[in-house]
Amino acid sequence: MFERKISKLEWGGQESKESGARRVAKHANKMSHDMKNILINRSQKRWQRRIATAIAAGIILTTPSTAGEKSGASSIALRTGYAPVDGLNLYYEVHGSGEPLILLHGGLASTEMLGDVLPALAKTRQVIATDLQAHGRTADIDRPMTIEAMADDIAGLMKYLGIPKADIMGYSLGAAVALQTTIRHPELVRKLVVVSEPYKREGWYPDVLAAMSQVGPSLAEPMKQSPNYKVYSHSAPRPQDWPVLLTKMGALLRQPYDWSKGVALIKAPTMLVFADADAVRPEHMIEFFQLLGGGKKDGGLDGSGISNARLAILPGLTHYNIFSSPALVPTVTPFLDVPMPETK
Repeated sequence: MFERKISKLEWGGQESKESGARRVAKHANKMSHDMKNILINRSQKRWQRRIATAIAAGIILTTPSTAGEKSGASSIALRTGYAPVDGLNLYYEVHGSGEPLILLHGGLASTEMLGDVLPALAKTRQVIATDLQAHGRTADIDRPMTIEAMADDIAGLMKYLGIPKADIMGYSLGAAVALQTTIRHPELVRKLVVVSEPYKREGWYPDVLAAMSQVGPSLAEPMKQSPNYKVYSHSAPRPQDWPVLLTKMGALLRQPYDWSKGVALIKAPTMLVFADADAVRPEHMIEFFQLLGGGKKDGGLDGSGISNARLAILPGLTHYNIFSSPALVPTVTPFLDVPMPETK
């Protein structure tokens, strides 16, 4: 009887040990699973932060129309081709007929992401859209990506197409190129429209500048979830150059610039268009307008004091959706349509 009790106690002790071992193993497995989830969550958050960085830098456009999915009217290009310009084969499209307008896309975008803006403008004018260096169908070449070089590319494109003078309109990166085209080649520009772009780097909010400084090849993988990459991957001559584009864009975004002297010399009628919740500081918008000669005095009862500059601030919009807003084209069209002022 005593021996049997001992046997049961020993068996019970052995059972207790095995049960404890199972509990420890189960707990260890749970800890391993939890740790795995924590690491996955951290990785996802890092990717989310990287994508947020790109959004803050103004280089991801997430609205349907900017992802190449036009919501309304469409425009079939009358002509497409490649212009040999400074070593580039610069892709271009020609839409509509009438007064020529060069239309330039934003950073990491392309002509395919001009949305409803292109067909709306092409109803009453000839629109020439082009893919900037390393964007869309224009393959990159071995040169730094600079605003000045891309502005010279636009001048070369106009010469190639036999266009002596044109209006030029750009958004974000494209607006910077349009602005520099006007500064460097004033004889080519009839009217200028700048959409959501400062004339100097400090015009951006500090947090936007901080985000821009982070742009580089590390964003290449997370940004493959973006509409920008979706378009790039099926249109670029070398889709594998996506990290190269981000590297060059990052270097460009970190470059300091101040074009105030050049802006002050612009003679072409110029319209600035911003959002009231833009990534550009509102005080900078006013400074930009004043550099162009606007906002310095009362326009007068007869309008004789109005300068050649125009400033439009569209309500309820941001840097990231202003170009897809239905309000944009009706805002700029009257400015483009009005006859040029008489030369004094």
